[in-house]
Formats: sequence, structure tokens, C-alpha cells
Amino acid sequence: MTRLISISLDQAWRRVPFPYLTLAAHADWSSDPRKCWIALAGRDAEGRWTAGAPRPVGPADTVAARLIAAAAGGAAVLGLDVPLGLPRLYAARHAGAADFPAFLRTLADRPSFFTVAATLEDVSPDRPFYPARGTRGMTRAAHAAALGLPDPSCLGRRCDLRTATRPAGAPLFWTLGANQAGKAAIHAWREMLLPALAEGGAIRLWPFEGTLAELARPGALVLAETYPAECYRHIGVRLAGSKRRRSARLAAGAALIAWARDAGVTVAPDLAAAIADGFGADAAGEDRFDCVCGLFGVLNVLLGRRAEAYPDDPALLCWEGWVLGQTDQPLAAQPA
Repeated sequence: MTRLISISLDQAWRRVPFPYLTLAAHADWSSDPRKCWIALAGRDAEGRWTAGAPRPVGPADTVAARLIAAAAGGAAVLGLDVPLGLPRLYAARHAGAADFPAFLRTLADRPSFFTVAATLEDVSPDRPFYPARGTRGMTRAAHAAALGLPDPSCLGRRCDLRTATRPAGAPLFWTLGANQAGKAAIHAWREMLLPALAEGGAIRLWPFEGTLAELARPGALVLAETYPAECYRHIGVRLAGSKRRRSARLAAGAALIAWARDAGVTVAPDLAAAIADGFGADAAGEDRFDCVCGLFGVLNVLLGRRAEAYPDDPALLCWEGWVLGQTDQPLAAQPA
């Protein structure tokens, strides 16, 4: 029976995009477990997607196993709102591995890599995250110099740079301020990715290990970096004010429902209720909102409504990675 199904799926592979996909997910990640949320969409035998409401991520070290189990023998794609990749110049000088997936695996034996440096004297290529707290006179230029990089622009990846439609993202190793991504990356890499890789599960990292079509095979979980601020534009969300305001999230609900209708995605009753409620009045409402925007952004690519396209750049495919669905090129040049 298994062999016959496999042959049938192989034949379908040549006709239908992502024929093995049964589950899509998006996680809005944080170093604070109370602000880690995940939303799932299931695909039925007719190829129709149904999206559900966000829920707490739960134990980070079992996320991958739970998603693989939920895919029930199919493939799953997880969009993750954390950096997946390294700045190219840092990687060229200090990574000591063949590529980013290989580098990640080395971190299992290097726990001090994740210890945030309290002072510039503590910063090194083996301890790159900084600062543990705000201090007078600290600058990203000094941080870059402590890592042996010529200027602060080298702290970012190509996909972090400003585009015509969104501001720049925070550099990976910076851990201070509301826009920083470093603490979430530490938590996701150490608590979720490393345990999943250590278990030897079928974890695949996009785009380092291939295209979505190449990676989304039965039993696999494909991880792809997302950026909710990028997804907003892809799915037609225009915020009237800060996403931290429930009123702004309520106003954006019509765009979410319209996108789902146009894309042919069924909004489950619990998700419809969450959208109608502005994702709640508590502080995690903005995280639940971003979680759903990210899920719709992932589905937008899986449904062929937006290309997964990434620049033809060897350093990007080896080290830096890319944001799923981002087609806009950076406005500024990046150091070679």
C-alpha cells in the first residue's frame, strides 16, 4: 500500500505544486514564552486550506516534533519570525563551517555562544550577542569592531536592509530595544532548533537546503524565515496606527478576511472570532495578530499568489538566508 501511494504522489508531484503539503504554520517568536504564539492551517484531500486561531507555542523543544506529527505523514512548512542565517562577513571570517545549517549544528557544543555580552570586552566571534543591558556610549560601530567587522553595516544581512516598502530589520546579534531580534533568535535557535536537529528529525532549512518544492517532501518540516511587517503588504494589511493598539488590529481585520476570501482559504470559527475581537485586549494581542499575518503570508506563497523568489547570490544561499515572499531588493548596497 505504501509503495502504491508513493508512486501516486510522485506522479502528482509533476502536476501539482507542493502535493505533499498537509500543514502550514507560523510562529511569532519571543524570548518571553508568554509572547510566543503559533497559528496552523491544515490542507484537506481536495487541496483546500483551513486556518485556525493562534495558540501558545508551548514547550519549544517539542515544536518541530509536534508539527511533524500533525502533518500526519505529509510535509509541513513553518514560518518563523526570527533570523535564520548569519551576516556574510562574520560568517566568512568566524563561522568555521560549510554553511549555516552546518554552523547551527556546531552550536550544540558551544553554549557560551548564546550568552549575551555585558560589555564590549566580553564580545568576541564566539560570543557575538550584545548588549545585556543599555549602557552609556555603546554603539553598533563599537559592536562591529569588537567582532572584527569594519563597520556597523556588516552586522546586518542583505534581507535586513531597508527596502522601498519597509524599514530595515534589526541586525541579528543586537539585543537591545523594542526592534531587536537577537533575544528571539537566541531562544529559537537554542530551545527549538538545536533540540530538533539533535533528534535527527527531517528538519529542512529554506533556502539553504533547496526550494520549497524540493524540501516539502513527506515527513519533512521546512523552516523559513518570515517578517510580519513584510507580510502585511503581501496580504493587503494597512495598519491605521500601531499594531499594539487593539483598535488598529480591529480595523485591519477586514483586510485579513478579504485576503482569505480571495485566496480560497477557510477561516475557522475560532480564528474568525479572534479577528472580530482584534486579537484580544491583553499585551499579547499584537503577537497573535502578527502570528496570523505571518501564516497568511506563508499561505500566500504556498498558494502561488507570491513567489518565494530570493536573489541569486551564493553568500545568501550559503549563509544569510532570505525572508519568505520578499521580492523587493534592498535600497542600500551591502559590503562584499
